[in-house]
Amino acid sequence: MFDMAKLKNLKKLDEGSPQAMKAFWAFDKAVFQEGAVSSLNKQLMAVAVALTTQCPYCIEIHTKEARKAGATDEQLAETALVAAAIRAGGAVTHAAHLFDGSV
Repeated sequence: MFDMAKLKNLKKLDEGSPQAMKAFWAFDKAVFQEGAVSSLNKQLMAVAVALTTQCPYCIEIHTKEARKAGATDEQLAETALVAAAIRAGGAVTHAAHLFDGSV
């Protein structure tokens, strides 16, 4: 199912809903611009979210963009482990509901 070449099919969204997709692409471009948070840090955040949501397209795209922004292997490794900790933390903290007697 995952195939980066399929992203060319997004043009169907551009054609089917041009106003909304134009707004989406502008929004997407704007949020990754340099600002109070550096573009590098924004891309590392995107990698962490992509790993957490397990979107292979986003993982590939944002890893490439993070590298373009200067990300090192060490930064990407730490980013991956932050994503892993957040996923694990969600499971651990939700376990608190197992012991309140209502389940």
